[in-house]
Amino acid sequence: MSRPLIGVSTYLEAGARWGVWELDAALLPAGYPRLVQDAGGIAAMLPPDDPAHAEAVVARLDGLVIAGGPDVEPVRYGAEPEPHTGPPNRARDTWELALIDAALASGTPLLGICRGMQLLNVARGGTLVQHMEGHAVQKGVFGSHPVKPVPGTRYASLVPDEDHVPTYHHQAVDRLGTDLTASAHAPDGTIEAIELPSPAWALGVQWHPEMGTDLRVMRGLVEAAGGER
Repeated sequence: MSRPLIGVSTYLEAGARWGVWELDAALLPAGYPRLVQDAGGIAAMLPPDDPAHAEAVVARLDGLVIAGGPDVEPVRYGAEPEPHTGPPNRARDTWELALIDAALASGTPLLGICRGMQLLNVARGGTLVQHMEGHAVQKGVFGSHPVKPVPGTRYASLVPDEDHVPTYHHQAVDRLGTDLTASAHAPDGTIEAIELPSPAWALGVQWHPEMGTDLRVMRGLVEAAGGER
C-alpha cells in the first residue's frame, strides 16, 4: 500500500543559524518527521500560512500532526496571561487552530503533541492550566514519568498498559473542550491524553513521542490515514 502523507506543523523562527547563514527559517525538530517515517508515513512540513488556506492544505493530506512548541496565547481560551506564561506566537496559534478546524471538519486523522494537544482542547472550547510547578524542572532537558490509559478509549487500544513517556511541559489541559474525553493520566492526575469519540480520529498526547522509540501512537495515526493495518 502507498505511504500516507502526514502534514506536521512547524515553527517559524527569526535568525536561525546553520553553516554560514543566519536567516529566518521554518523549523521542525528532526524527531517529528523521523517518527512519521518510522511509523510508515511520509512527512510534510507545514509552516505558518494564511489560515484561509488551511482547508485546501488539509484536503491534500492523509493525516495531520500539530507539533509541540510555545504556549498558546491565553486570550484564545478567555484568560489573562499569568507570570510564567511565555510570549504569544499569534501567527502560529491562528494557523494551527485553522488546521485543526479543517481536519475535524473533513474527518482527517489528527494527532496533537504537547502544545498540539493543548491547542486541540482550546479549539473545542476548553481551557488550560498555565503553569505546573515541577513539570519542566531543567530547561531543555526531557524528563520521564508513567502514564496510565483509561480503559475503553482509543488511546488504550494503542497503548493498553501503563507506560513511561518522554515529557517536557509546564502547561496542561484544565477544563475539557466539547466532546473531548480524557484517555490517560499521570500519577498526579494530570490529563495526559485526550480524544474525540468515533468515528472521528482525533487524539492528543501531553508528552513527546518523537523523543522516544515507541511508535504506537504515531502508527495509530498513520494507519488511520490509510497505511498498512
